[in-house]
Amino acid sequence: MAHKKTLIIGATTNPSRYAYMAANRLVASGHPIVNIGIKRGEVAGVPIQLPAEIQDDIHTITLYIGPQRQLEYYDYIINTNPKRIIFNPGTENAELKALAQQHGIETLEACTLVLLSTGQY
Repeated sequence: MAHKKTLIIGATTNPSRYAYMAANRLVASGHPIVNIGIKRGEVAGVPIQLPAEIQDDIHTITLYIGPQRQLEYYDYIINTNPKRIIFNPGTENAELKALAQQHGIETLEACTLVLLSTGQY
């Protein structure tokens, strides 16, 4: 299985959140991660950072913030130029999906945890 560097938008240090679980499962599965969030901390041994520096080697962006908060990330997401964006449950956004597709970015409405557990990641 190829390892897919994944940028997690909405990373958190709260162990009851899906973004936290996904970070740990991604790392356990051998996928390098970049954590982006609004609160400082560390998840799965990787610091949470603000969306300042554009990453140029991201395969997948997995979203854990709702559509109302995504607007401020549009430029960051598009400029990161991932191969795909995963819209986890509750993050679906037709506007961002259309924008991504215009830039040749695959979009997927799915759960990162399910994709990992079924070997489809």
